[in-house]
Amino acid sequence: MIAAVPLPPAWALLCYILAIALFARGIKLLTSARTAVTGNRVAGVGMLIAIGVTFGYLQSAGLLQGTWELYIFPAAVVGALVGGVWARRVPMTAMPQMVAMFNGMGGGAAALIALGDFHRLTTGLAPGAPGLGLIDSGTILLSCLIGSVSFAGSMIAFAKLQEMMRGTPITWPLQHEINGALLLALVVIGAVVMAMGGGGILMIVFFGGALALGVMAVLPVGGADMPVIIALLNAFTGVAAAVTGFVIGNYVLVVAGALVGASGSILTLLMAQAMNRPITNVLFGAFGKVTAGGEGGGAFAGKEVRPTSAEDLAVLLAYSQQVIFVPGYGLAVARAQHEVKELADQLKARGVRVLYAIHPVAGRMPGHMNVLLAEADVPYEELKEMDQVNPEFPRTDVAVVIGANDVVNPAALNDASSPIYGMPILRADQAKRVVVLKRSMRPGFAGIENELFYHDNTLMLFGDAKESVAKLVAEVKLQAA
Repeated sequence: MIAAVPLPPAWALLCYILAIALFARGIKLLTSARTAVTGNRVAGVGMLIAIGVTFGYLQSAGLLQGTWELYIFPAAVVGALVGGVWARRVPMTAMPQMVAMFNGMGGGAAALIALGDFHRLTTGLAPGAPGLGLIDSGTILLSCLIGSVSFAGSMIAFAKLQEMMRGTPITWPLQHEINGALLLALVVIGAVVMAMGGGGILMIVFFGGALALGVMAVLPVGGADMPVIIALLNAFTGVAAAVTGFVIGNYVLVVAGALVGASGSILTLLMAQAMNRPITNVLFGAFGKVTAGGEGGGAFAGKEVRPTSAEDLAVLLAYSQQVIFVPGYGLAVARAQHEVKELADQLKARGVRVLYAIHPVAGRMPGHMNVLLAEADVPYEELKEMDQVNPEFPRTDVAVVIGANDVVNPAALNDASSPIYGMPILRADQAKRVVVLKRSMRPGFAGIENELFYHDNTLMLFGDAKESVAKLVAEVKLQAA
């Protein structure tokens, strides 16, 4: 039986309850940008308590034999150093990659623990001796499957976000049928392992197949759907951790994993709802294939955009009453958040009301724009979610779209043939004047052109967003002088 670890003593259970309470409190604090940092620290303290208590009661029960500390502590120190240095040095543009990598590490750890327990419990069994029970083998298989899919899928997400491979969907003939056949094969192999109560070779095949399934499940996902996929993989990692808790008989790991799995699942559903698309479409729709006319042709051939200059735009901004900035991933790529904050400060000094419109799926991970702007010390009260800010656009003098594309595309509302039709968008088109800061006319993640660029009230400021905003700051200062 897996449950070789005895029930923890009363003091350990009380400490586990405290750790679980800190986990729950930490997640609650993460719901607000203002308290998110505190939430991370609170949850981190809970995890330290859980780890320390686990080692403490296992040592006191005599279950840690040999020189285990010579392996555990150095590995923990190295892991903490790598994680700490990476977290501090990674730029905000690479935050989605880091989240994908950390998700994958959690899933991979769960899969390796399951494999380790399978090896430990099935090695050295006498011929004819009973193998693993159905519940034990089923738990191990489930942990291995979910953890492996999470790990492999997260690595593909990392590679796409890091531009180590193309971010558009990668598809192949009979894609869904092949993936379905692989999943069915894994179910059959798992059933055989459960019936046999063991089978090392089959377990290795099962592990390799689960990794392949994770790769092939994420390859067809395009960049536009990365926020949803990251949330989904996070949920998978939580579920894998919870199942691993059952495998090793650790109660706090069960609860911690369940919290992550539940919160990640809710976030996934909310993100899909924000795109008005079912999860099945995100996973199997290959959404984001680049359409023809990627440089401004196609449906808008013959139509012209209206370019503007930093000098003219500075005058327009300086004499506005309300300005709304609409950030997107292009802002993150250009690392222009500090310049945008400086421009906003200059406008506020002239009496202009400044807001920031945040779409739930702007960027490449949930909350990407919130994190990006928080790094530049943008006041939390100026960050407005979609439902809050959309009524503000009709009374806004200038909406400045910086690196955003699909989340402001009116085709989502009025073009039933558009792939994004039905997706709630930021109504920047309703502002008196729209200014789009963009490098070129290339389409966004969804691979479709944006009709907003051709509206009569839209101006285009081409160039690097950071350089463009810096010029705007200088010109607005000249207006003040």
